[in-house]
Amino acid sequence: MSTPSLELWTASANTPFSPVIGKSLHGTVAFFLLAIGAVLTIIFSINKSLALAPVIAIPASIAFGIGSVYAMAAGGVYV
Repeated sequence: MSTPSLELWTASANTPFSPVIGKSLHGTVAFFLLAIGAVLTIIFSINKSLALAPVIAIPASIAFGIGSVYAMAAGGVYV
């Protein structure tokens, strides 16, 4: 009798990995995410308010973080 984890391992070994966003779009996605992060950062720097932090600053930092990973992937650096 095999264990459930062994069955999952053998089943997953036969299915290839297919990314949601293809390699050819990494540069485009990186550009748009970094642009969105820059715009939100500019808006937040003009109106510094504690109430705007969750609405503007947090999405800006998330866009910068994910955009920088996509930019590195587009350049051939895989993290």
